[in-house]
Amino acid sequence: MAPEAPRVRLRQPWHSAHALLALPVVLIVVITVVDVRLPWDIHLGPALVIAPALTPSFAGPRATAGVGALAVAAQFLIGVHRGGLVTTNHMVQLITLAVLVVLTVVYSALRERRQAQLAQVRTVAEAAQHVLMWPLPEQIGPLRIASLYLAAEDEAQIGGDLYAATVSDGSVRLLIGDVRGKGLPAIGEAALLLGSFRESAHRRIPLAELATRLDQSVSRYAADLESPEEEGERFATALLLDIPEHGPVTMTSCGHPPPLLLSPGHVVTVPSLHPAPPLGVHAAAEHTLDVFSFEPGDTLLLYTDGVMEARDEHGWFYPLADRVARWTEDSPEALMHHLRRDLLAHAGGRLGDDAALIVVHRTRVERRRHHGRGEMARHG
Repeated sequence: MAPEAPRVRLRQPWHSAHALLALPVVLIVVITVVDVRLPWDIHLGPALVIAPALTPSFAGPRATAGVGALAVAAQFLIGVHRGGLVTTNHMVQLITLAVLVVLTVVYSALRERRQAQLAQVRTVAEAAQHVLMWPLPEQIGPLRIASLYLAAEDEAQIGGDLYAATVSDGSVRLLIGDVRGKGLPAIGEAALLLGSFRESAHRRIPLAELATRLDQSVSRYAADLESPEEEGERFATALLLDIPEHGPVTMTSCGHPPPLLLSPGHVVTVPSLHPAPPLGVHAAAEHTLDVFSFEPGDTLLLYTDGVMEARDEHGWFYPLADRVARWTEDSPEALMHHLRRDLLAHAGGRLGDDAALIVVHRTRVERRRHHGRGEMARHG
């Protein structure tokens, strides 16, 4: 039965549009019948323009042209019935209606073209997102992972926030970052940072050295492409974590918000005791490490500042830690679902900045699974 579902979904809009077409047709018939029965000094013919004017809202230019032609024919019939087709009044009504129908058809064609362009933009944006930011695996050894990306700009699926994961030698390395800016203009910096991470992380170099390499990449990019007006404006915050199969987590922060550590009934902010400046600000910055416990049953929540800086209608920031405390015992998928719904409700349905979140849960019963080197694909 599963293969039939897509075809059902494709047929539904077609049936819906044809059902709605009955509305302007019935409207034309009703106006025509009522008009020919009214006294000679009352004219409803001009109201026929309502029918073709409504049609573009649910149908294309061909259907609009058909309804318009029917409206013009009805106006002609009214004129013939009243015996005044050659009068100036009826001729003006007929010509005016015909002109309005033509304009409505043109509008409908332009609207349909615009919708096709928007659909193409969405397709390209989704393809760019999958090429640039590969989906995180749902399971790596004892770790269950869920991720979420919310772009601030309309029609964009990706922007200045980013995340990635690599796995090698029984350890998972995670990156979450936020380049300056939002939406499509920030994709270049995000692509550079992700590419540098993927190239370096799998080599198992120390985490501090990995952060230094990312810092150097962003600094070189800024030096090559930064205009005098943008001097010092190209940078990115980042948080790097190394999560072994057993034992504590190693973390280094480059100006990025610290993660939240969730255990049943508790939410704790993991302190970054040795934060470094954002990437690209000072290429020679020293990146030191912080170590913290991550026990079976615990959950890590990584996020970008677009989450914490989401404002409600009164200007209040989103209280992430307080809200997450409600769902500390939920699965990563359920927790992400709650966060997405709650965050968008807080922001009135639209964020002012890109936002990314990663939930990492260490299962209580560790299952050993073998993975090769390199970045993982999503498990089906």
